[in-house]
Amino acid sequence: MDYNHLLVKTENNISVVTLNRPEALNALNKELLNELSLFLEAAESNPEIRVIILTGSGEKSFVAGADIKEFSDFDGREGELLSREGQKRVFDKIENLSKPVIAAVNGFALGGGLELAMSCHFRIASDNARLGLPEVTLGLIPGYGGTQRLPKLVGKGRAAQMIFTAEMISAQRAYEIGLVNEVVSQAELLERAQTIATKIASNSSTAIAKAIQTLNASDSDSGFDLEIKSFGELFETADFKEGVAAFLEKRKADFSHRN
Repeated sequence: MDYNHLLVKTENNISVVTLNRPEALNALNKELLNELSLFLEAAESNPEIRVIILTGSGEKSFVAGADIKEFSDFDGREGELLSREGQKRVFDKIENLSKPVIAAVNGFALGGGLELAMSCHFRIASDNARLGLPEVTLGLIPGYGGTQRLPKLVGKGRAAQMIFTAEMISAQRAYEIGLVNEVVSQAELLERAQTIATKIASNSSTAIAKAIQTLNASDSDSGFDLEIKSFGELFETADFKEGVAAFLEKRKADFSHRN
């Protein structure tokens, strides 16, 4: 599929997806969000894709936020629809995708850009990254899941401070509070993300899909029950049988990545 604002390169079961609006610091507009939604739908059903790396074009910005010009004259109903549809079609879709999505955060990750990174399963940042939720300076709050995902990652108090002050934090501070998993140099960012993705892609994608479901349910009352049920279901899969056989035979597992 051809995209206007996405660059997609898939090799060795890993798709590197680059948000490509460099003239706007990769700000999220309607077309870019629609293209992301279409890619995610295609990736979900593509067995050749096991891991996705999401990053921004250039060295200055992952995503500098939403394209404010597109909603500057919205009324309340339109604003609610913008938030609801964006979360449903992109942000929640990333979080619930059966394949891991790694955010490789380069430069600015602000507003919708940080919310996009937080919807990914984990984040690696370059040392020049700057992260923040500046929506209150516009008289708004984060509308793509920021008030919900940030406290789960850094705690309610730190989330409140970031949202109320609208201040940007450094990559190092983001690492210290658990917002990102690692900080590396700009030059090493994609290489490090690729290394992690390669290790993930070599493991059972069937088991990883179940792990995503159960991790996402960890804050719910049904989390333990889902883990128990999923654990049992995996005993019936070809990947379980191959994984155990490989362990007993002291060899590397050759997973089929099928149920």
